[in-house]
Amino acid sequence: MTPGSTAARGRGQARRATNSTAIAAGARAGFVARGIIYVLIGVLSLRISFSDGSGKQADRGGAISEIAGKPFGAALLWLLGAALAGMALWRLSGAAFGQAGPDGRRANKRAMAAGRAVFYGFVSYSVLSYAAGDKSSGSGASDENSRDVTAKVLDWPAGQWIVAIAGAAVAAAGVWIAVRALRRKFQEHFKMSGMSPKIRQVVTVLGVFGGTARGVVFAAAGGFALTAAVQHKAGKAKGMDDTLRSFADTPAGPWLLMFIAVGLMAYGMFSWASARWRKL
Repeated sequence: MTPGSTAARGRGQARRATNSTAIAAGARAGFVARGIIYVLIGVLSLRISFSDGSGKQADRGGAISEIAGKPFGAALLWLLGAALAGMALWRLSGAAFGQAGPDGRRANKRAMAAGRAVFYGFVSYSVLSYAAGDKSSGSGASDENSRDVTAKVLDWPAGQWIVAIAGAAVAAAGVWIAVRALRRKFQEHFKMSGMSPKIRQVVTVLGVFGGTARGVVFAAAGGFALTAAVQHKAGKAKGMDDTLRSFADTPAGPWLLMFIAVGLMAYGMFSWASARWRKL
């Protein structure tokens, strides 16, 4: 057996391992966990729109605190963190060996999978750390963190340019997410033929509405970071909580925040649909 065939065989075995039942189960559990977080963020945003924020943060930290305060909250957080770790491993396998679909092995797709693996790995670590007793980990305020990071970067040489580029990138990502949702690009990754017509319609509505709302939030957050760079004021940067609250300050008032909140809940439910019908 030649060295080339041995290497090819090894890659094939590794690819089959990453596409194993365990990895697939981890990915589907991760979609369920992501859905829980987004639904809770949406619920917290609704409370804020009704002037009943009760001091809660409408972001990932607020969602984690909400879970922790429930019966068996610590056990639920351990399960949530483990599920998110499963998502990170699935994304890592996609970065290493390619994803499902005809273009799943393209360099840009694998690079995006690697970035998502790092992100979900970080989120998993923060949730598990919180469950283990580090209360400063998973529940940190996104607004305070955003301002602190922005202030530090603005003090660097060319810091304004760095913050501006980062803000523009986040805003562009938000627009990209919203446009893809409106164009129903997510259907390419779903087993649409395996759904009944009614389920297909519901999943499509959740994907379009939820994905668009999520994209709008990202675009707004990126816009605030860009403003912070232009004005050289770290306080202009906003995390998810303040970004969501800013929708209530528009002429539409709390109604726009309510609309976005319901959209984020829809995205959470779309994530649950992904756990069932997503191609892995």
